[in-house]
Amino acid sequence: MQNDFTNPNKLSPEQKKENRTLLGALGFIVLATAVLAIIGFLFLNKPADILEGQAEATSVRVSGKLPGRVVEFYVQEGDMVHKGDTLVHIHSSLAEAKLEQAQGMETAARAMDRKVDSGTRSQIIQSAYEMWQQANAAVSITRKTYDRMQNLYAEGVMSEQKRDEAKAAYEAAVAAAKAAESQYSLAKSGAQAEDKTSAAAMVSVAKGGVSEVQALLEDQYLTAPCDGQIDVIFPHEGELVTLGAPIMNVLKLQDKYITFNVREQYLKDFKMGQEVKVTVPALDKKEVKARIYYIRDLGSYATWHATKTTGDWDSKTFEVKMRPLEDIPDLRPGMTVIIRE
Repeated sequence: MQNDFTNPNKLSPEQKKENRTLLGALGFIVLATAVLAIIGFLFLNKPADILEGQAEATSVRVSGKLPGRVVEFYVQEGDMVHKGDTLVHIHSSLAEAKLEQAQGMETAARAMDRKVDSGTRSQIIQSAYEMWQQANAAVSITRKTYDRMQNLYAEGVMSEQKRDEAKAAYEAAVAAAKAAESQYSLAKSGAQAEDKTSAAAMVSVAKGGVSEVQALLEDQYLTAPCDGQIDVIFPHEGELVTLGAPIMNVLKLQDKYITFNVREQYLKDFKMGQEVKVTVPALDKKEVKARIYYIRDLGSYATWHATKTTGDWDSKTFEVKMRPLEDIPDLRPGMTVIIRE
């Protein structure tokens, strides 16, 4: 006959003993599990909170100073460059046309200067010389007239008034001759001061225009503003670019920093100048110290808005930047950096 385990009254003593043993073992397992859970809750550490950020580096924008067509790139994305290295050639036909125009203006200004200094000058010199010679002739005539009048006056034939008039005419002729000689000397020394100054100014302005355009033509070849790595190149060879258009970015790898976005309620743990231990998972969980140098509110777009039902307050997000206190050559912009709280 089969045993009926559902009815305790029909169990044999051996079966009842077996059931009690099973129940005791089950109770012991439950009790042991509960004890272990309590021990784990009391003595085991809770998982640490993790704040995640990323490594960055200062990026310098290289922009075109002239509108033109990209002729050739001398670097590629990822290349290391030094300050002053040539990066790209942008051909500008507009700048070349302006150079031809400026050179034409300079040529015309120099021709005008030569004209003032030669053609006009020779005419002025000739005219001044003729005036001087005429004045000398007048001196000779009035001198003879005065000598004759003086002799006649001494003989009592000529009145004193006539003698004085001849003397005055002679002295006036001498003064006029001196003035004419002075004008002749000035003419020999150069053209009129106003004309020479004006012509020289025109040459100077024209030369400045040529120099300015030549400087612009030099800007067809853009150079690296600093040591670093080519990050992103925007246009392709053959494309037209406008004045001030971005051409590429150069990363200053010697200026690396780490950025974290921290909610306002946790900002009390971050102070200016504070040293913080950070971990870089990609570098075998390398731990380094970094110093906070920048804390800024990210604005309303990064605000955690509370609801009326919770009774909480709006929490802003702050950007916290810090620099590693040691050089980490393998740290690349974009790598994850964490803080374990």
